[in-house]
Amino acid sequence: MKEEKNKQIIIPNLIVGLGNPESKYDKTRHNVGFEIVDYLADKWGFSWQKNNKFNGLFCEGIAPHRQKVRLLKPLTYMNNSGQSVRAVLDWYKLTPNSLLIIYDDMDLPLGKLRMRLSGSAGGHNGMKSIISHLGDQKFPRCRIGIGKSEGKKATVGHVLGKFSADEMPIINDLMSVTLSAIELSLKDGIEKSMSLYNN
Repeated sequence: MKEEKNKQIIIPNLIVGLGNPESKYDKTRHNVGFEIVDYLADKWGFSWQKNNKFNGLFCEGIAPHRQKVRLLKPLTYMNNSGQSVRAVLDWYKLTPNSLLIIYDDMDLPLGKLRMRLSGSAGGHNGMKSIISHLGDQKFPRCRIGIGKSEGKKATVGHVLGKFSADEMPIINDLMSVTLSAIELSLKDGIEKSMSLYNN
């Protein structure tokens, strides 16, 4: 019981969406992290600004539950996302466990989300870069299911393809669910959100 009381509640301070910056990547499965942080910024009334120091688009403000939050979209391209994330952490003197990284995952069915406090990159190049730049894989993440491709050759086309008209209602619902999951994590911590939204 005592141990439970002393347990640290992990609340995100910097929420990062992963994606690629060129317009040809807009609305693709691989850019779902960008889409979600855009959705958060819109719902919370934050305005994106280009920040050269962070090599990304950045905004901050007070989210629901009066929690100060920063949002980041790295402009480094997916494979170098860690450079941008590291720059923000260093500037604000934040620890890795104050992060929440949002990114696409082919191993999850379309429209599912999974929050975790740590883990490997799972073959995702953006996550590999972040783990490499932080020298640590103990940081929260939110994986967004984009569904599997059919056959290995189709993987790149699947990841860089856009969601179909049939898939868009699922993605729109997912945006709303992810917003609720993140707002709960700002209020009660990531683990509380995991227990309610990982099913």
